[in-house]
Amino acid sequence: QVQLVESGGGSVQTGGSLRLSCAASGFLDSDYCMGWFRQAPGSEREDVADVDNEGTITYGDSVKGRFTFSQDSAKNTLYLQMNNLKPEDTAMYYCAADTCGSYYIRPRFRGQGTQVTVSS
Repeated sequence: QVQLVESGGGSVQTGGSLRLSCAASGFLDSDYCMGWFRQAPGSEREDVADVDNEGTITYGDSVKGRFTFSQDSAKNTLYLQMNNLKPEDTAMYYCAADTCGSYYIRPRFRGQGTQVTVSS
């Protein structure tokens, strides 16, 4: 069973930065995709950044140039460096993982989420 635990959320002002972390454990083989998505109340899930089984990182259009996804070499920890935050970035951020065939449909494994709030 895959377990994912996020940390690092908080409240910042517009233009501020936060770094999210996600500690991953359990069975994560080379066919897994992992990443971050966010969801604000009343809104659809939005993919923020993810890495596929070939190491290709993809960013959502709204965060390109501001957010940076990374992971440690053992793939045990994911990071999301968020710079130049905007009020529209306010959401619950989730770390997620699944086989790549399932990840982009609806990942089976996700953490409990960490809240990011950006005030103007």
